[in-house]
Amino acid sequence: MKQLEDNEPIIEITQFTFQYRAQAEPTLRDISLTIRRGEKVLIVGPSGSGKSTLAHCINGLVPHFYAGTMQGSARIAGEELGKASIFKLSERIGTVLQDPDGQFVGMTVAEDIAFKLENDGLPQQDMIRRVTEAARNVGMEQLLDASPHELSGGQKQRTTLAGVLVSEADVLLFDEPLANLDPQAGKLAIELIDRIHRETDKTVIIVEHRLEDVLHRSVDRIVLIEEGRIVADASPDELLCSGKLRRAGIREPLYWTALQYAGYSLTPAMKPASLNDIQLGEWVQPLQNWYEQERPEPLLAAERPAVLVLDEVSFAYERDGRPVLKQVSLRVGQGELVSIVGRNGAGKSTLSKLVCGFYKPTGGRILYKGQDLASDSIKERSERIGFVMQNPNHMISKTMLYDEVALGLVLRGADEASIRERVHDTLRICGLYEMRNWPISALSFGQKKRVTIASILVLQPEVLILDEPTAGQDYRHYNEMMEFLLTLTRQGKSIIVITHDMHLMLEYAERAVVLSDGEVIADGEPAEVLTDARIVEAASLKETSVYELALRAGIEQPKEFVRRFIRRDRKERGA
Repeated sequence: MKQLEDNEPIIEITQFTFQYRAQAEPTLRDISLTIRRGEKVLIVGPSGSGKSTLAHCINGLVPHFYAGTMQGSARIAGEELGKASIFKLSERIGTVLQDPDGQFVGMTVAEDIAFKLENDGLPQQDMIRRVTEAARNVGMEQLLDASPHELSGGQKQRTTLAGVLVSEADVLLFDEPLANLDPQAGKLAIELIDRIHRETDKTVIIVEHRLEDVLHRSVDRIVLIEEGRIVADASPDELLCSGKLRRAGIREPLYWTALQYAGYSLTPAMKPASLNDIQLGEWVQPLQNWYEQERPEPLLAAERPAVLVLDEVSFAYERDGRPVLKQVSLRVGQGELVSIVGRNGAGKSTLSKLVCGFYKPTGGRILYKGQDLASDSIKERSERIGFVMQNPNHMISKTMLYDEVALGLVLRGADEASIRERVHDTLRICGLYEMRNWPISALSFGQKKRVTIASILVLQPEVLILDEPTAGQDYRHYNEMMEFLLTLTRQGKSIIVITHDMHLMLEYAERAVVLSDGEVIADGEPAEVLTDARIVEAASLKETSVYELALRAGIEQPKEFVRRFIRRDRKERGA
């Protein structure tokens, strides 16, 4: 492949259409996109819009791994897509996957980073130098001897990034890099990507749902995809002011929504894509006025009977005796939606596995409606407690979507007519009805996530635990799912959401339980939690941008400003 000059196009896609072999319609339609060397581009779009397929075209997985028919022209690093081998493309396009576990090949961090260099037959001395340099660039030089599978989510991602950097690829492609990271790790990841971009001449392409988090650092352009077509390609400031993101179901930054409630009329010249760049000036008073006028009645939480109680629950793995949970006490009331938050490795997922019976506590009790669950089998617990895992690929066992959602009812001996009715109703709720006859392999990660949620919802459990339900979800499907979960709470179902998504926690949860190093360090109103600097730092959370906006506007009670924003936002949604 030829070397490209500065500012020369490195990605040139012209009137390009792609249709998967198993699909009746094209996934990409008449795409035209040029990305120049050294640019930093964000690709956004609703779930199933085709953005992941576009990423697969850029790194050569289409058509070398995902077969289908192509029309038009797609030149990647100077070569026509389909003519260059995937090996050659990998020399120029380095990809960091959404799930880092799917990218590990070595027994240690150093071995994993060195994998490409070993294949190239690089002398050991040169290999050690380049591996050490790449590890230093991503802050992993102290963990070169560690096993990748013992790392936190953020450390795993840094390892995969180092493996790409050591290859000296021209383009770094990040596929939803924030999906499995806690808020603080996600913030550091965006800062790391930005630093790598600034210090090298690499082109950076990010595919991500979490717009506000990506815009923590600037990008040159945002490409918006809907139904397989590029509907916008503009600067962040221009695109935010156009309203196209909102209409496409992409979540706008929370501070942006708060400014709109206060009557702001933002223009691209005001640099609204970054809260730090916005000149509030004359708009401070309108914000003050909105705050004073927005005086909703306080939300009085009714006392609810306890459905699930954890009484000083502790857990340690037998292999090393290391405590994972330490005397955790937690009460979930009937019809309550509770979020459990904290850094990667805090014990959140372990807690859910204890409740479901996958692990047994080493201390304490778990009660369901006052009855100790210690003697219940996993099957008996599953009749009352449903669990949706973080990674959908760990739950899916059927080839076809309908069969996957129906599986639990089939195993319970339900009749065919009732199975069809309940499955179809659940698929409509989850936005999957039109895909009911699709193979699972044709679905995006976000769509697979909804399939696993549907497969548990169809069983109608009394308690539903969801581990990162919004990972890979666009804002429209995220809202539809969460609004549906709220309808379940009004029917008396209890919902526990384990999440890194601070938006979800603020907008939907009644309570936030914060875990840090296996202990509960806070249990209270989400607005209170996310405006407490001590808790935010200890649990690797992130203060909401609404709170930062209130501080910049000189609001005397910024915590109350956040509460009033949340109540207004819920009112706008009809919640």
